[in-house]
Amino acid sequence: MSNSSGVTSGASNVGQRRRVVGVPKMCWCGASISAIISKSTANPYRRYYRCAYAASHKLIDDNHTFKWVDEALLDEIERLAVRTAALEQTISQITSETMDHQKMIFERMQMKLEEEIFERVEAELLESKSLMKKMSIAVIVGCMFMLGLSKVIG
Repeated sequence: MSNSSGVTSGASNVGQRRRVVGVPKMCWCGASISAIISKSTANPYRRYYRCAYAASHKLIDDNHTFKWVDEALLDEIERLAVRTAALEQTISQITSETMDHQKMIFERMQMKLEEEIFERVEAELLESKSLMKKMSIAVIVGCMFMLGLSKVIG
């Protein structure tokens, strides 16, 4: 075990040990990872992750996986914070794009409705002009008829 380890960093005192970010899943040798409680005087009851092979064979100063649990969890929290920030940025961007798209659709619908209303107003105006011309002709014909009738009678 790593009982003699008084080192408080995940890098330990072995220069060859690989740096593992976050909670280690498996050692480079293919062995699983065990969570162990330290019995050393420098780090009593401090939990750490260790290669199951190295722990079972009580290897010391080796290059198998070793990482303090608190440091691994802090790495995970930092990774999740970065990921959360990226997701928030993505959501913000998608929301902005959606709002722009909705605005564009609204403007198209508004223009389409305005064109339709304009066409209807134009049609009604033409119909009113036509009706007005017919009425004007009827009034003129009526006036001429009255004028002609008044000359014949009078």
